[in-house]
Amino acid sequence: MRIIALADVHGSYGAMDVILEAEEPYDAVVIAGDVTTKGTVQELESALHSLRSHGRPVVAVAGNMDPPPLEGALDDLGVGINGKGRVIGDVGFFGVSACPPTPFHSPNVVTEEEIARRAEAGWRDVVSARWKLFVPHTPPVQTALDRTFLGRHAGSRSVREFIERRCPHVVVCGHIHEARGTEELGASRMVNCGSAARGYYAVLTFDAEPRIECRRRQ
Repeated sequence: MRIIALADVHGSYGAMDVILEAEEPYDAVVIAGDVTTKGTVQELESALHSLRSHGRPVVAVAGNMDPPPLEGALDDLGVGINGKGRVIGDVGFFGVSACPPTPFHSPNVVTEEEIARRAEAGWRDVVSARWKLFVPHTPPVQTALDRTFLGRHAGSRSVREFIERRCPHVVVCGHIHEARGTEELGASRMVNCGSAARGYYAVLTFDAEPRIECRRRQ
């Protein structure tokens, strides 16, 4: 299976179309949050309808800049995986929306305890899948994927603890735009996709083993 992974679109919906058209053929799309920047339900629905017009399955979580009502819209469209899982082929997708509380007054924040609860609930839905793909918007704390441009680690403690405990095969996150890249944590391979608004994304291939490529399309 070949999957296109996006994060931090922030309203640049044309950038998603450019990426997907360039990466044909592929089997599914995963979005690790921040489709909008304080956008409306109508805006999200329009963006997702356009994305699904490519004819491939889409799964997504909301980011810290996607207001809470957008979570219900993702579920209504059949793409939401916040606190639940969906199996497509051999891959089980599950995720966690939002981020832990920050000083920046993001519209969509949750406690570390709620992040842990949602991660476990999603895991239960995909435990029988050959490959497990975890999609938290927020990276695990104290990794290269959560380091801000000031050098501060701004990730989630609960995301890290979950990865260390459950060892999902692949982790796709976003949130910290400047921390784009890959890293391993135990047996898990992880990628911060970077901002799709700037053309960054990742290609995931599940064959004999998972592979991750970071790419940019301008």
